[in-house]
Amino acid sequence: MTDPAGNDESASALIDAKIKSLDDWRGKTLAHVRALIKKADPGVLEEVKWRGVPVWSHDGIICTGETYKSAVKLTFAKGASLEDPSGLFNASLEGNTRRAIDLHEGDALNEAAFKKLIKAAITFNGSKKKR
Repeated sequence: MTDPAGNDESASALIDAKIKSLDDWRGKTLAHVRALIKKADPGVLEEVKWRGVPVWSHDGIICTGETYKSAVKLTFAKGASLEDPSGLFNASLEGNTRRAIDLHEGDALNEAAFKKLIKAAITFNGSKKKR
């Protein structure tokens, strides 16, 4: 079953459950970035892959939201192809495809720059379809 934005309700419910299970700063951080992603793209598709990892897609994967003991890692599938003038990418910088943002407890995220990065990923994914 899907909601009006086309999301699989079971995936969204699994992400809700994951956030709730992380009853510390990681759950709050994951919930916050999820809300920012949805603001940047109200039609974003939420999925859960790879043993419970939240995935946000629009014409392809935008980013994933992995949680570790000391970080929430937002991995952009095609991050190396995206402009990042604000320097949000701070992890997985050595690869030719992915880029990531590692958020640690107490880190502040530049919300405007993050939403621009989400929109840039969507634009990039859409441009691949036209080729």
